[in-house]
Amino acid sequence: MKKYMFKRILFSIFSLLVVVMLVMLLVYSLIERNVIFQQDDVWNKRNNNDRRMYEYAQFQKYGYLNYVDYTSFLREKYMSKYGESYDKEADFATDRGVIQKPDDVWQNPTVQEFKAKYEAQGYKLDYMEPVRYKSGKLKAGGNGYLVAVQEKSVVLRLWDYMKNFFTIETSKDVDDPNLTERYVHFEKDPYSGLFALTGSGTTHKYLLYFDSRFPFIHQNFLRLNLGTSYTTYRGSEITQVISSPTGVAEKVRQQYPAMVGTDEYVETAIDFHSVTYNPNTSEAELAQFGDNYSSYTTRKTGLSMLETSFIIGIISLIIAYSLGLPLGILVARRKDKLADKLGNAYIIFIMAVPSLAYIFLFAAIGTTLFNLPYKFANSTNKALAFVLPVISLALPQIGSLMKWMRRYMIDQMNSDYVKFARAEGLSEKEIYRIHISRNALIYLVHGIPSSILFCLTGAIMTERVYGVPGVGNLLTTAINKHDNGIIVACTVFYTSLSILAVILGDVLLAKYDPRISLSSEGGGGR
Repeated sequence: MKKYMFKRILFSIFSLLVVVMLVMLLVYSLIERNVIFQQDDVWNKRNNNDRRMYEYAQFQKYGYLNYVDYTSFLREKYMSKYGESYDKEADFATDRGVIQKPDDVWQNPTVQEFKAKYEAQGYKLDYMEPVRYKSGKLKAGGNGYLVAVQEKSVVLRLWDYMKNFFTIETSKDVDDPNLTERYVHFEKDPYSGLFALTGSGTTHKYLLYFDSRFPFIHQNFLRLNLGTSYTTYRGSEITQVISSPTGVAEKVRQQYPAMVGTDEYVETAIDFHSVTYNPNTSEAELAQFGDNYSSYTTRKTGLSMLETSFIIGIISLIIAYSLGLPLGILVARRKDKLADKLGNAYIIFIMAVPSLAYIFLFAAIGTTLFNLPYKFANSTNKALAFVLPVISLALPQIGSLMKWMRRYMIDQMNSDYVKFARAEGLSEKEIYRIHISRNALIYLVHGIPSSILFCLTGAIMTERVYGVPGVGNLLTTAINKHDNGIIVACTVFYTSLSILAVILGDVLLAKYDPRISLSSEGGGGR
């Protein structure tokens, strides 16, 4: 078992790296990079060399390349020589102004130093000569620039992405010499009444804590970095995008940290479990928070993208298994009878009709006959808004489970062990319950973990039709907006879930079926 799991995990990591590398190759190398500027108003307003410099800045931010501006090189060089007043020195002004003189630029010793330094590191120099009118006057955005550019290889890009994929908070995270007390320990949490893991010197004050929000236990000490969204969510971390609650601020009666132990309360939407270290905390904030952990996020009334998709997915899955398996057993036992014909008619309908068609059909029936809300945003009762998406997801899953359960049970009916069971005098009910249904379920057990895990990924068409604020639309929206960060993040997310689902499916199948073993000895030797 241990040997199998070790091999599986190693192979899974390798598979994940290969898939991410291929997606990065597709996104960054095979698709024209200028598509990221299609909806960029800033790019449209820039002209000439200013536009090219803006492009370099964006390409570096998106992960296409690394570049160094000659001016920043000068700043670093002369600041180390003269200090903060470097920009008032004559030699700095001379070196900075030389790039506006195409005839003199390459003879300048500092330019030659810049060139030698970065060409030795594999960079290529791009000199943008000043763009002028015939009169000699500079055109708008026509200033000269000198940059050193290094294109990122897919291997380097993958390394940059993976090296900070996981980060763990420690008491040494905060770089503040005024912070002398550093620790990580458990203490009584005044906001939950339970114990919480807290830190000083860590980025977050609360590292592990409980509250009333699903899944009720939360952590901040392990950070999963899926990348940054620059097009769709304007510089937001993707992990925060999908996991942060949405909606309006929710004020509750609570105490600031400095008020704990008193009878003073305030109505505020601050989530005190989210506070992070702020070295620039004001005196007023110190009086409220008691220390420099004063940066915070606010409580929201809504669910996060992940929570919304998972709730819809898991409810539909529970309904599907609760109805699909018993109905599959029923139609198998009533083979070629009315129940079987009705069941087959439903299976054929739900499998043959395009999913988009029956989603709109269910939406029309639900809104006209039962007055159910159609769009999430227009619903005053958020609970009722879940009904149509859940039904639209559950009904095709019921059909699929019915089909496979019926097929596997009919296959088992003609097995020798069934004939022996009948010869021993077992009733048909006992044969179906103890033998046939259990053996038929072997083929379905492997898919249970994947069904549960993929509730987290959302349903693209269902969420789009009903306007569900879940993760189902994330990938399609990112592709339309050329948001490379989200495309790569979704690849990592979906691939990781797929790999985990296969491993858990194997483990569950080995536990359910004694003929299958994950060790090299005994069973089927899998």
